[in-house]
Amino acid sequence: MTGKTLTRMDLSEAVFREVGLSRNESAQLVESVLDHLSDALVDGESVKISSFGTFNVRDKAARVGRNPKTGEEVPIHPRRVLTFRPSHLMKERVAQGNKR
Repeated sequence: MTGKTLTRMDLSEAVFREVGLSRNESAQLVESVLDHLSDALVDGESVKISSFGTFNVRDKAARVGRNPKTGEEVPIHPRRVLTFRPSHLMKERVAQGNKR
């Protein structure tokens, strides 16, 4: 692992280099795409990006959990969680990266 993190700025810089938009337009494009993805997920829609993967929002029911240190029972409130399932192409690509 390299420890590097891909940021919004990195994405907009890549759009700037690859597409040829201005830096400002590239940043606006990246922000717009991320806003559309976020809005769809907030609305409970699935977001599928071909050859990349699918983002879903799941509703988790309330349940009783346990504090592992004290053994005390603690209520866990219902919540929505974001899940990501990579496509088989993405899984293969990542696996190939491990063979370097």
